Amino acid sequence: MPAQARLAHLVLMTRQLPRMREWYCKVLGAHVVYENPVLCFLTFDEEHHRLALLSPPGAPLVERTPLTVGMHHSAYTFASLGDLLDRHAALAADGIEPLTPIQHGVTTSLYYRDPDGNMVELQIDNFASADAATAYMLGPEFAADPIGPAFDPRHMRQALLAGTPVSELTTRAWALAGPSMPDPMMRMMSPPQP
Repeated sequence: MPAQARLAHLVLMTRQLPRMREWYCKVLGAHVVYENPVLCFLTFDEEHHRLALLSPPGAPLVERTPLTVGMHHSAYTFASLGDLLDRHAALAADGIEPLTPIQHGVTTSLYYRDPDGNMVELQIDNFASADAATAYMLGPEFAADPIGPAFDPRHMRQALLAGTPVSELTTRAWALAGPSMPDPMMRMMSPPQP
């Protein structure tokens, strides 16, 4: 059996290293491990660095668009719905709002755009095991719509605080019964707002 690899870190090229550093520190609760004018290493867990920001001097970097070929987004998992919604509330208080929240069914996710236009997903897993999540993905609800509907995270947080069970809040039925929301795929493909 071949050796098992695991994801160690991501590296993003940027022309605005200080702004990107501050954004990722806020959004991920990360801290700087090492920084110089060209490179910044960040972590938020036991790994020595999970994210690096690279700003090569004089490099003619081209702006990213929502339709650029390449990585669509990176994703970060929280332990509970309460943790995810608390992070949303803290970021909203700092003026950082998700581009679109999506109830995928397999995850409850908030998609953000960083200052360079890269998509970042903050999520929770809606199933206790990978096998249960896979079974859901092989089922009829996911087959009918592998993306899922948008939902209002403020409405979800209010419902959670009012005692609505997490098992109900993390369903597509709950998301669809809430306030009408813009189509999540159209939001993801929209150009960044200045």
